[in-house]
Amino acid sequence: MRSFVRVTLTVLAFTVAALALPVTLGAVTLSASFENRYTQRTDGIAPRPVPRPHDPAKPTAVVVVGNEGAVVSDALAPYEVLAATGAFNVYTVAPEARPVTLTGGLDLVPDLGFADLDRLLASTAPDVVVVPALPDLGEPTTRPVTDWLKRQSARGSLLMSVCNGSGVLASAGLLDGRKATAHWIRIGGFDDEFPAVDWIRGTRYVDDGTIVTTAGILSGIDGALRIAERFAGTEAARKAAEAVGWTHYSPGSSPPMTQNTFEAADTVVGFNTAFRWDKQKLGILLTSGIRELELAAVFDTYGQSLAVETTAVGLDGTPIRSRHGLTFAPRGKPVPGDRLVVPGADAAASHAADRYSALSPVYLHAGPGFPFDAVLEDLVRTTDTATTRWTARTLEYRTDHLALDGAAWPWTVTLRPFGLAVLGLLAAFGIRALYRPATRGDRSPRSASTAAPRGWRGRARPARAGSPRR
Repeated sequence: MRSFVRVTLTVLAFTVAALALPVTLGAVTLSASFENRYTQRTDGIAPRPVPRPHDPAKPTAVVVVGNEGAVVSDALAPYEVLAATGAFNVYTVAPEARPVTLTGGLDLVPDLGFADLDRLLASTAPDVVVVPALPDLGEPTTRPVTDWLKRQSARGSLLMSVCNGSGVLASAGLLDGRKATAHWIRIGGFDDEFPAVDWIRGTRYVDDGTIVTTAGILSGIDGALRIAERFAGTEAARKAAEAVGWTHYSPGSSPPMTQNTFEAADTVVGFNTAFRWDKQKLGILLTSGIRELELAAVFDTYGQSLAVETTAVGLDGTPIRSRHGLTFAPRGKPVPGDRLVVPGADAAASHAADRYSALSPVYLHAGPGFPFDAVLEDLVRTTDTATTRWTARTLEYRTDHLALDGAAWPWTVTLRPFGLAVLGLLAAFGIRALYRPATRGDRSPRSASTAAPRGWRGRARPARAGSPRR
């Protein structure tokens, strides 16, 4: 029994030794990977947005973000689609009028705080409210947003959620008794968390009258085109789809979509988040006039990959204004050693980063195509195919037309936890080797001359041949 216990404890000790380094270092890197996506700026700079004219004859659509930020494509893709129609006043709003961080460290300066919007609309509700996924879903910090959404719904606003923005609506009780959809990664959890909602899979959007919900990330484009149809007509929606380069527009109905599920290859995201501690650092150059979707493409594609770290940089550090009037604030200038990526067709045409030619700037949008295409093709060249396909599935973007050819798998990153496990085992063997001689030295073996053989103890020894018996 003692032998069994000893063996069991030894096996357990070596198992713990093998797991200690991979689990500890992996947990630290994993936590940092997700925290870095919404790292708040710390320089105290709080630029103001550039005021824009308001046309009271047009319906007003607002994209609401929380004080803790939002998913960048969830917010910017519907914004550009609705702005491209020319049929809406479109603004970004937040509980407070201060910079908020979108995925990947892109700082948006909201056009209006909730109180500012009330004053602009003379206390009437906006016609459309777009709700992106918020990083603090379920936390008390979302309360200002959910309370405000309930008031706008009661006052007649048409609500549209993007991706896991449906979780924000559901947490406010606004989806109870309704049909809705969400991102494929979270919809199963929402099924359990919000059982009063009829969750629908395999569709890019669900139009349930006064609320439209969309599936993952770029499905928000389809939802926004549906909103454009309802307010401005099918032709206006078609022109908007053409303007933003979206070739999947399906007038009057949700485009067909295969419901994604987890696959074996998706384990790549675990290795990227836990063991890619030498992530490539990118400086993303913000330039005036850039399209909102061009910005979303770089920050969301690299951000969703969880294999790259991005920082928004500027030519002179001052805020820039996007194609349709949004204000973004960079966090400094390009840093030597970081890869400098320059999004935007206009920036490519004007060679906006020529002053940083020593950093070999990469102009992503020098060619035609939907803005996400070039970024996915760059991602596969600089990481691997498995990471890129995971990212596209997370974005819910079809890549049949792209040549995503690169390294098949991040083998170096994958081998790291196994290398750490070997180091742990070697350390355990070393400690055991040091311990065993010490314990052996404490033992006092019995003298061979005095120790009776087992089996003879307590018995009379037989007489040797020729010796007299007593």
